[in-house]
Amino acid sequence: MFPSLLRIWALVKKELLAALKDPRSRVTLFVPPIVQSLVFGYAATYDLTDVPYVVVDRDRTDASRQLLARFDGSGIFRRVASADRVEDATDRIDGRDALLVLQIDRDFERRLTAGLGAPVQAITDGRNSNTAGTALDYVSTIVSDFNQAWRAEHGTPRPAIEVLARYWYNPNLETRWNMIPGLIGTLTMLQTLLLAALSVAREREQGTFDQLLVTPFRPPEIMAGKALAAVLVGQAQAISIIFVAQLWFRIPFAGSYGALFVGMTAFVFAAVGSGLFVSSLSSTTQQALLYSFCVLLPAVLLSGLTTPIAAMPKPLQYGTYLNPLRYAVEIAQRLYLEQVGLDRVWPDLWPMLVIAAVTLTAASFMFRRIT
Repeated sequence: MFPSLLRIWALVKKELLAALKDPRSRVTLFVPPIVQSLVFGYAATYDLTDVPYVVVDRDRTDASRQLLARFDGSGIFRRVASADRVEDATDRIDGRDALLVLQIDRDFERRLTAGLGAPVQAITDGRNSNTAGTALDYVSTIVSDFNQAWRAEHGTPRPAIEVLARYWYNPNLETRWNMIPGLIGTLTMLQTLLLAALSVAREREQGTFDQLLVTPFRPPEIMAGKALAAVLVGQAQAISIIFVAQLWFRIPFAGSYGALFVGMTAFVFAAVGSGLFVSSLSSTTQQALLYSFCVLLPAVLLSGLTTPIAAMPKPLQYGTYLNPLRYAVEIAQRLYLEQVGLDRVWPDLWPMLVIAAVTLTAASFMFRRIT
């Protein structure tokens, strides 16, 4: 047993030296995850900080000016023009100069004073449905605040039913709080699976894999050495992304760091197992790259990071159970936003252990066939 562990450790050192001895390889392994997490943190967000809009105020009373003052003073809405007709305002949307047109009809103040409904029309650019929906949510919030202030000031009767919304875990609905934790697994899988997938295929092309087979290493030891080296690199990449989330974006962490470490370790083993299985099927690095991207793209799309799994068709929902990235994203987001421990994330942890066991066993079997 001890000689076998020594041989595995020697192969781990050999794999780490092969991956890290070249300065360009070190940069390729560790700089892209950090840069990508920064880019995604700023670019991949559904939050709006600037909504250009056009006003069509047909009432021109104190009430309409008070409502528009709330939009102008929100720090989000930016008035780019005022128009007399809706047709003139919608030209701004056609030219992408404005995202929203806000129209206030005549008798707006009179209807408010009488306690009647005073409609306000909002026309948005629906070419980007996410942005349009978010802008309309902001409009609804400002209008709701204006209604409460108007009733309190003028003594109009309150509605019989009120909806008071409270957002748990992410009270400000910041996309970054949801996106960055999910990127810990996504970016780690991208680099780790490629590293593992290219390991055997590259050695086959260079002819060093045949030399490795005539050494005392047995196929399971070869698989274990390559897997552990890739796992160590994957853990280092995950830690670097966690540092970006904590130190740069200041995303609050409510869970357990120990549970996060265990979850990411199980996920990295599952990703490495998938990469080694792909590598065992590949004869060249081009094949390994092609197979890797055939695995990576569906894994990211079916992870639930950008599209809720519940919104997917049923067959695709069943397919996500075979995707280790689904569980990694769920674990990271829950540990960051919810005050949970290892016992609460266990339902997402054990499937990754099963996937890791299956893929590593299949890769070991394929190594035996190679030999």
